[in-house]
Amino acid sequence: MAQLWQTLTEGWNFIMQWFTPSIFTGPITDPVPVFLTIIAIMLIAPLIFERIKLPGVVGLILAGVIVGPNGFGLLERDSTIVLLGTVGLLFLMFMAGLETSLDDLKHNANKAITFGLATFAVPMVLGIAAMMLLDYSWLAAILVASCFASHTLLALPVASKLGLMRSQAVTITLGGTLITNVLALLVLAIVVKAHQGNLTLSFWLFLIPSLGFYTFATLWGVPKLGRWFFRQFGHDEGAEFTFVVATLLVVSYAAELIDIEPIIGAFLAGIAITQLIPQLSPLMNRIQFIGNTLFVPFFLISVGMLVNPAVLLQEPRSLIVSGVMVTIALIAKWIAASGSGALFKWDRSSTMVVFGLSVAQAASTLAAITVAYQIELVDQLTVNGTIAMILVTCIASPWITQRWGQSMSSEPSPQQEPNDLAAGSVAPTHYRILVPVSNPNTEDNLLQVALLLAKSTQGTLIPLHILLDHDGAVTPAAKTRQSQLLAAAETAAHAAVTEVEPIGRIDDAIDKGILRTAQEQQANLIVCGWKGYSTYRDNFFGGAIDNVIRRTTVPVFITRFTHPIKTTQRVFLAIDETDLLAPSFAQLLSLSRLLAAELKASFSILHVAGVSRRFSAKSDGLTLPADLSVERVRGNFNSYVAHHLISDDLLILTAKVNTDLLGLSTLGVGSETIAHQNPSLSLMVMHIPLSSS
Repeated sequence: MAQLWQTLTEGWNFIMQWFTPSIFTGPITDPVPVFLTIIAIMLIAPLIFERIKLPGVVGLILAGVIVGPNGFGLLERDSTIVLLGTVGLLFLMFMAGLETSLDDLKHNANKAITFGLATFAVPMVLGIAAMMLLDYSWLAAILVASCFASHTLLALPVASKLGLMRSQAVTITLGGTLITNVLALLVLAIVVKAHQGNLTLSFWLFLIPSLGFYTFATLWGVPKLGRWFFRQFGHDEGAEFTFVVATLLVVSYAAELIDIEPIIGAFLAGIAITQLIPQLSPLMNRIQFIGNTLFVPFFLISVGMLVNPAVLLQEPRSLIVSGVMVTIALIAKWIAASGSGALFKWDRSSTMVVFGLSVAQAASTLAAITVAYQIELVDQLTVNGTIAMILVTCIASPWITQRWGQSMSSEPSPQQEPNDLAAGSVAPTHYRILVPVSNPNTEDNLLQVALLLAKSTQGTLIPLHILLDHDGAVTPAAKTRQSQLLAAAETAAHAAVTEVEPIGRIDDAIDKGILRTAQEQQANLIVCGWKGYSTYRDNFFGGAIDNVIRRTTVPVFITRFTHPIKTTQRVFLAIDETDLLAPSFAQLLSLSRLLAAELKASFSILHVAGVSRRFSAKSDGLTLPADLSVERVRGNFNSYVAHHLISDDLLILTAKVNTDLLGLSTLGVGSETIAHQNPSLSLMVMHIPLSSS
């Protein structure tokens, strides 16, 4: 056996010595070829591996092995690679934080905490025992076990495509992920200090208060600072992105100042700032695009450069370590998922989906093992074993989720009821949203609302600009201005990866142009801007918005934003008994909740009723979702709005269309009164005609 290993080792060394001199005289040092080689790897490796049904992350790691110093020696793991890899590591943890919501713990909190502790404790216990049997030190065994405990929701897109995101099992997995990853990162911080000999009483006396203050300052201070910044500079897209990156680096460096790992700060920064960035917004798309296509691949390639394939041949123990790590990772996560499933009485499909989601090891595992290797707490055998574990779990996770999620998707969610509006009694269509634009600087929020609704339903944005034909006097300058406005709207749609069909039109009236375009382009939603009031002349002769509302056959959103939409914290839908009984109420509620969800804002219903009227959650066979927050407002609603709503709130009103009396706005007196008395409050007035209900 020993002779066989020696033969294989000599063969590998011969291949390396034969290929390297014949092709390369040494590592590439010229910056342009180095960067070109890395970009080529980023392009080719994921495409090849995804073609053979393997995750692209595996391809990047293996490519790093091949071109690194332990492979063909094409690239050297120098300071530049380390620098960009470190930024990629922080970006990786930051984006993991962006995908984590503290709101996930509000529903089924006890179950999420139970699963989170189970999926942390079981891998820790089994991992420590297994690594101790392999003669690892206590600290090394604890750190490697913490890698088993953490996990990456690599298969979450699979669950999303199968329509499982609202299921109880997936919701609990999301909440449990937050708990186990935070605990694993804290274990990493403590083990690193213990290895460096700094785990003293003074460390604990300093760590606990400073960590508590640091966490509070990050989760409370970053959103406050972010809202202020977005209010002041919300129209500068470059400044927004730079602010986000600067926040990531400042919070990460602050973590280092209190003697914990910067990756913990990056993770907390993502959790803190995610509430300010709508999931489908152009800013979120830019963050994910830059991170996933540039910085994170740098990190994955740099990790691959740490792996030495020759160790597998030179040291047979490496195969044992890899086998133990893969086995423990799979068994521990299965025990945690199946135990939770038995406790919560899930069916087999739900249990296996939870196992599939929680078994993948990637982000936190790579982060922890990289830090451990840099401080020489673990050796290259452990790095190789970690890569093997990542390879196996990253392949197994999407397959298990897909296999069992297909049978689970046909079952009703435990949180849904047959006529629960939140469950989709009014399923969003593929919206074709018409948005009249005239000035992109003042109507940025208008486009953002339309983009969020269009992208969330895989719909289409139709920006429209109308030039008025006054005896044919349309100047070339006006046409140029029209093209510029539509190009700006089209650019915003492309930044959000949303289908867009810009329309430039010459018509004799704004309202006629909007209505004709909506009919010609088959738009099923119109989003318009509103100054917050109507003149008497508008009411008497009919302004553009009034005429559109009177004649449209599709829903119309009339919006007035006084702050950047991304700073919205709460969304309130104000209704009365008439609205609740209206056929359009289901669609109204569905659209309102969809908008609040995309803005990552809380949602509540304000039911406006007289002092003597009694409110019922059930009316005309319609059941409001059990988790819906409903506040009853008696007496003067305008006074309630003035005293309870703040500038970062969004109030949604229903249009009380009046088509009979001249001199009155079609939106109703109440909407204009609230807008006039609350100039700093953002408003949206929804009009849903009976023909579209």
